[in-house]
Amino acid sequence: MSTQNSTLRGLGYAFLGFAVFASHDALIKALGGVYSVMQIIFFATLFSFVPMAVTILTDRTTGNFLPHHPWLVLLRSALMVTAMSCAFYSFSVLPLAEVYSLLFSFPLIVTVLSIPILGEVVRAQRWAAVGVGLIGVLIVLRPGATDITLGHLAALTAAFCSAFASVLVRKIGNEERSAVLILYPMLLAIAVMSLAQPAVYQPPSLLHLAMMALVGVFSVIAQHLIILAYRAAPAGVIAPSQYSQIIWATIFGMAFFGERPDVWVAVGASVIIASGVYVVWRESRTNTTSANTPVLRVRSPRSDTGASRPGE
Repeated sequence: MSTQNSTLRGLGYAFLGFAVFASHDALIKALGGVYSVMQIIFFATLFSFVPMAVTILTDRTTGNFLPHHPWLVLLRSALMVTAMSCAFYSFSVLPLAEVYSLLFSFPLIVTVLSIPILGEVVRAQRWAAVGVGLIGVLIVLRPGATDITLGHLAALTAAFCSAFASVLVRKIGNEERSAVLILYPMLLAIAVMSLAQPAVYQPPSLLHLAMMALVGVFSVIAQHLIILAYRAAPAGVIAPSQYSQIIWATIFGMAFFGERPDVWVAVGASVIIASGVYVVWRESRTNTTSANTPVLRVRSPRSDTGASRPGE
C-alpha cells in the first residue's frame, strides 16, 4: 500500500508541476503580445534567481563553482538559453497546443542524440518510434498545405536544444555539482538578455511586471514539483505525465486567447505523444536494451525554462 501511495503522490506532484508549467507558458503568451521575448526572459530570470539561489546555497556537495567540464557546461548553458528564447517566441506567436505538439518531439530527439553523445544502442523498435514521431511532426506542420512560420521553426529549435542540453547533463551530471548546472545557464541568460535591453526595453506596468515575476517563480515551483514526483514514483510512471500539458494548453488557449483546436494538430500531437510514450515504455522495461535510459533519466524536459535542475 505504501508503494501505491508513493506512486499516487508522485503522479500528483507531476500533474501539478506540469499544470504550473502550462500556466507559466500562458503568461508568456499574454506578455509576448506586448513585450520583446528578450525583455520577458530578462525579468523572469531575475525573479527566478532568488529562489534558485536558495537551492544553490543548500547544495551540500563540496567544492567550488568552477565546472570540471567548462566547455560542455558553457555549451549546455548556451543551448538552454537558446531553447528558452525559441520556446518563449513560439508561445508568443503560435497557438499554445500547436507549440506543445512540436515541443513533444523532445524525447525522440533525445533518443537520436544519445547515440553519438552517450554511446546508446537504439534498436529497430525505438527507431520505428522516432520515425512515427517524425510523421506526427509533419502532420502538425503540413508543409505545402500551410505556411511554416518562424514560430514553428523556433518551437522545433527549442525541442532540439532542450534535448541536446538534457543529453549533455546525462554525460557530465555525475561529475558536476548541481549548483554549477543551475547557476551558469541563469547567469548566461541574464548577461545575454541584459545586453539587448537598451534596444527592446519598454517600461512595464505593475501588472505586467508581476506577470513576469510569476513566469520566473512558476518555473522554479514547477521544477521542484517534478523533482519531488521523480523521487516518489518510478520514472516510467512519471515521464508520460508531461503530455498532460496539452490539455491545459487547449483549455487556456480557448479560454484566454480565443484559440480553437485544429484537427490536424490534434492528430499530429496524438502521433507524437504515442511515439514518445512508446520510447519511455521501452526504456522502462526491466529487460531493457537501453544502457543509458536517456529519456527516463531526464527529470524535466523543460530546459526551455532556464532554471532547470539536473536529475538526482
